[in-house]
Parts: sequence; C-alpha cells; structure tokens
Amino acid sequence: MTNPLLEKFETPFESAPFSKIKNEDYKPAFIQAIEEAKAEIDAITANPEAPTFANTIEAMELSGEKLGRISSIFFNLNSAETNDEIQEIAQEVSPLLSEFGNDVRLNQDLFERIKIVYNQKESLILTDEQAYLLEKKYKGFSRNGANLNEEDKNKLREIDKQLSMLSLQFGQNVLAETNAYELIITDENDLKGLPQYAIDQAKADAEQKNHEGWLITLQAPSYIPFMQYAENRELREKLFRANGVKAYQNNEFNNEENVKNIVKLRHERAKILGYKTHADYVLEERMAKTPTTVLDFLNDLLTKAKPFAEKEIEELTAFAKETDGIETLQRWDHAYYAEKLKQKKFSLSDEELKPYFQLENVIQGAFDVATKLYGITFKEIHNIDKYNDEVTTYEVLDKNGAFLSLLYADFFPRARKRPGAWMTSYREASNVNGNTKRPHVSIVCNFTKPTKDTPSLLTFQEVTTLFHEFGHALHGMLPNTTYESLSGTNVYWDFVELPSQFYENFCYEPEALKLFAKHYQTGEIIPQELIEKVKASSSFMEGYQTVRQLSFGLLDMAYHANDLAEINDLQQFEKETFKQTELYPEIDKNMMSTSFSHIFQGGYSSGYYSYKWAEVLDADAFAFFQETGIFNPETAQKFYKLLSSGGTVEPMKLYEEFRGHKPTADALLKRAGLV
Repeated sequence: MTNPLLEKFETPFESAPFSKIKNEDYKPAFIQAIEEAKAEIDAITANPEAPTFANTIEAMELSGEKLGRISSIFFNLNSAETNDEIQEIAQEVSPLLSEFGNDVRLNQDLFERIKIVYNQKESLILTDEQAYLLEKKYKGFSRNGANLNEEDKNKLREIDKQLSMLSLQFGQNVLAETNAYELIITDENDLKGLPQYAIDQAKADAEQKNHEGWLITLQAPSYIPFMQYAENRELREKLFRANGVKAYQNNEFNNEENVKNIVKLRHERAKILGYKTHADYVLEERMAKTPTTVLDFLNDLLTKAKPFAEKEIEELTAFAKETDGIETLQRWDHAYYAEKLKQKKFSLSDEELKPYFQLENVIQGAFDVATKLYGITFKEIHNIDKYNDEVTTYEVLDKNGAFLSLLYADFFPRARKRPGAWMTSYREASNVNGNTKRPHVSIVCNFTKPTKDTPSLLTFQEVTTLFHEFGHALHGMLPNTTYESLSGTNVYWDFVELPSQFYENFCYEPEALKLFAKHYQTGEIIPQELIEKVKASSSFMEGYQTVRQLSFGLLDMAYHANDLAEINDLQQFEKETFKQTELYPEIDKNMMSTSFSHIFQGGYSSGYYSYKWAEVLDADAFAFFQETGIFNPETAQKFYKLLSSGGTVEPMKLYEEFRGHKPTADALLKRAGLV
C-alpha cells in the first residue's frame, strides 16, 4: 500500500489529504523522508563542481522539502488534534529529527562548501534576498556548532536530543493536567453571577462527560468566565488553585524536573557554543541583541507601569471592601472585582458586548478589514480535506483575483487540542526558478462553542485574540519572497508579534467595528455609545496587565540569562523573581513555570519580552495609520510591503522604511494611559 504522506498531493492546491493519512503512516514516512533528505545533502557535498550559491546555498534551501511537509502536518496535528498514539509517535520521531538536524548542522564537508561561498560574497552577483539567505545559512551553521571539535559536537547532539524530548513531555503533561481537572457543580446557587452562555456551556460539558449538573474545567472558555463572574468566592479560589498547580502536583505529570533539566541543558548548550548564557545565544539573532538590552527595556517599562498598577489595585481593594466587605483582596478575586468595577466606571460589561460579536461576523470583519487595507478577498471553499469537521477552509485571493493562500480556521476547544490560540502553517511560500508555491496557513483558537439556543458569541478579549492570530495569518499569507526560510513569519522573534498586535488595534476603531459588530438577533450595528465605552475602557487596569506581562518576561530572563546549574526549589526561585512585580499576597502552593508552555514548549525562551517589544512597534505603527486615516491606501501599501517582505530585510530597516523613523515607546505609553 502507498503512503499518502510520501506521494505528491493530488488535491486542490496540493493541500494535505488528512482523511487519507493514518497514524501508522507517520513513522515510516518520517524515516523515508529523513533518508531522502540525507541523500539530498550528500549530493551537495559530493558535487565535484566548485561551490556556488546555486549548487550549495540554494540546493540546501530546497533540500528536505518532503520532510518539512510531513513534519508540519504531524506536529500541527499533535497540537490541534492529538491522541495517545500521535503523542507516542512524537516521542519516537523527535529524537530522529533532532539527530538529523544535527547531522546537517555539524556536517563539516557541507560547512566547508558554505564557507567558500560565504567568503566570496563580496564578489558574487546576488539579489538582496540571496545575500540575506547566504548570511543566514552561514550563521545557522556557525551558531550551531559547525566550528566545534568532534567531542563537543557529540555533546551538542546528545543535548539537542534530550531537549526535544523534554519539551515534548512538558507539553503533553500540561495538556493532560488541563484535561484531567473537573469542578462538578450540582447546586444551582453556585452558578450565581455566571452569564447564561457560561451556564449553558457548563451544562453541555457535563452532559458530554455523563455528569449530573454543570462542569467547569481549566479550558479558557470555561475557566475565564467562572473567575470573572462567579459570586461563590470559595469556588473561585478552588478553581484558581487548581490552575496554579497544573503540572506541579505529586503525580506522573509533574513538570518540575523537566523545567530544571531544560534550563540546565539550554545553558550547557550555550556554553559549548561559546556563549555566556542561553539568552546571549538566542538574542544575538533578535532585534534586542543582548540580555542587558532586554532587561533594561523590561525594567524601564516596569518603573513606569508599577505606580499605575499599585494605584489600580488600591482602588480595586477599596471597591471590593465597599461592595462585599472583603478585607484582603486575593488573586482569585481580581478578575471578578475588576469586571464589576469596569461595569461601574464605564457601564460596560462583556455581557453587554457579546451579542454584537457573533463569531461568524467577527471572522468576516477580520476579512473585511484586510480587504479594505490590501484589496485581498476570502472565499469559503468546501473541497479541501480537513482534520476535523469543525475546521473551515478559505481560498484567499489578491486584489487582481490571483490565488494567494489557503486558510484553515479552527475555533473551538476539544480534549485533543492544546489550550490557547496560535497561527501556524502547513506550507510556506517560495518561488525558486519559477516554481511558485503559495502558503497554506492555519489559525487555531479555543472560543466558546455555540449552544442549542445561541451561536458562538465572543467576549471582547476573544475578538482581539481572533484579530491577533489573523494578523499573524496575514504575515504568513502575503509573502512576496523567493525562499521559504525567509518567507512569512520567518523573521526575528521580537518582530514576529508586530503584525498580530498591530491588527488588534482595529477592534477599537469605530470605522472598523461598524463593519462587523452587529447584534446577532436584530442585526443592529453596535451603537456609537458602546464603541466610545470600549475605547474609554481600553486602558482599564492597563498598569496591572503591563506589570503582569513584564513579570512573565522577567521570569523567562531569570531562567535563561543566568547560570542555573542547580535550582533546588523551583517555587522559591519563581517567588524571588516575581517579588518586584508582585501586587497580591503570595499563595503557598502555586507555580506558573510548570505550565509556562511559551518558554518550555513553544519557541519563546529568552523571547517572552517580545510581546511588549512588539507593542512598542505596533502602537507606533498604528499611530501612523491614525494620523493618515486607518484605511489610508498609501499607508496600507507601505505596511503591506513590510508584511510581504518576510525575513528578507533586517527588521529595524524594514520598520524604518515603513514609518520613516525608529519606533519610540511614546505611543504605547499614551495608549495604555501610563503617562
């Protein structure tokens, strides 16, 4: 029998044939694709001709295409549609992929050929993109051990193999713990304060698991409304504490040793490669460049934001005491009283807004804003194979009607899907020697499901989340680049959040909101009065939110910008790090690190600061749109060029070309009300 993963995809747009792929196809496909990729590398090193850009650098760029395709399908499904078998296969193939990656990066013959081309770069006639690719390939080898002796190369191989397994196990443990927790409510009084949609969802979740009553879980669409609205303080505390010990309990899913080992191995790896710390290694290839720059950036923002945050918590504490006689405000009280205070100050609640944000309308709104900005259009299509019936597929066309991209959208939580929201791709753009490949992009979220009586209605935070991920998707869909490794979101990590955070700004603009914020029952466009309240409340608790975000960035740097050969007590280490950002009393048993997937499973190690870094960029960029008109075609065209350039130009240069000057934090501080 043929293996569909190894065949040419005879499907519309060469899209992944999900329904034909069986779990047992993956491992043999990986093994064969690795062998083919090895043969392609061997052909480059065995080439008797003198090394050139075409026969070495470009040939490398084109090698391993099949392996990349299989990997993207498999690991995307391991996040969005996993099962025990897929997780087992992931454990088996991850070391193989890590070993192959090191075989390539530590291949001395290959590096010698790259060096020859690199040393001739001044005399070669290359396009700017080719010159950038050459630089990237050379650095990719020199930064990953190509100049090491054999003993250190072997150490590096072993470390990389261990790290790939550890981060995989970390993620599987977080997913298992998220899925395992159930708060079953049988007394209807314990639901007081919850909006009807949350009660309906809790009922549906309970029925699905054959429970009596209502089920509250640690999945965001269940957890967040309960913490925000439930009057029962004891149950809020119970749920909060359960979330705070995810993968930090005395069971098989405890991540403490995984965290310690990941941090230790990353540091060892950096030292072998000649760097002081893992952060020094990572940041060399970021806009920030050094840990000092990052820490100065975070601490400067903290100095500006913390006084505002402390005032906000003082006000919230007084409000909780006045409202319910609460003497000491705790963390499990924050969302509840913040929501109540917001309603009092702005006469605005999520419940008042949700009827205007039906999921289908918000999706269409994200599309319509992109159409007004860039002339691109979106058409739902039904001839694309999907990995789950809940996924919707779209054909994306440019302003001339030419095919730009395929878009998959997957919006609801499932037990087989990790929490959170993300953008990813099944295929990236390239155009080498006239062989044009357009991208296949996916956005994955965990929004409230529709019930028997109501469609999926989004909170305003979920609206901005959708726009955020769609901003990433645009970055992935619009490349006008030649090489895959420089297309779309293949940019410096502290630049990658600019397009996503920039796109969120449209959620606050009346001109954009009127395109999609329509009452799901009456069709009435959101009243101007509500829009004004949304804008007025946009900086509510911004000091607190900023300090919270900075605390995560500082924790990331504490782990990765220091030599932590031995961390005996992970909770103590975390507490010490959080001291300068703490706004609430300590909790005896609480840990963020063991479920901090961004830095221990995702790609954000030494990079969590990039959310705030990109906020400086996005606020400054959007200020330009506000000056010229938010749908001004000339400004939009400049930003389109930034998006479509991918990673072919240094980010700061790209930004300055768009904006006309370097970014400043002024627009961010003004927007956040921190001035």
